[in-house]
Amino acid sequence: MQPHPTLAVGRRKTSVARVILTPGSGKITINKRPLDEYFQLVTLRQDVVKPFEVTQTAGKYDARVNVEGGGSSGQAGAIRLSISRALVEMSEDNRSSLRSSGLLTRDPRMVERKKYGQKKARKRFQFSKR
Repeated sequence: MQPHPTLAVGRRKTSVARVILTPGSGKITINKRPLDEYFQLVTLRQDVVKPFEVTQTAGKYDARVNVEGGGSSGQAGAIRLSISRALVEMSEDNRSSLRSSGLLTRDPRMVERKKYGQKKARKRFQFSKR
C-alpha cells in the first residue's frame, strides 16, 4: 500500500502555491517543470528547498507544486511555506525546527495601494511653490 500524499497551501504577496508531498527521491516539479528550469536564480531555488534542509529530509520526499500569481520571489516564498506546512502534516516532529527557522510564518507584507493625487503609494507629484 502506498502512503497517502500530503497536500498543503502556501501564500506570499499575490502568489498561491499548492503542494503535494509524497515519499520519494527528492524531485521537485513546479507547474510540470523541474525546479532548476522554473527558477533560474540560485537564491530562489535555495529558498524553495530550505524546509527540507532544516528538517534533514532532503531527498526523502517528492514535491509536485502548482503555483500561480505574483512574481518569481513571491512564488518561491509561497512554495516554501506550502512545503513547510506539508512537512509538519507529515510529521509533527518537524514543527519545532521549522518554527525556529521562521518557515511556518506567513509573510503578511503586501503591496500598498496607489492613492489618488499621488504618483505612487507614497511618492507625490512634484511640488511647485510658484
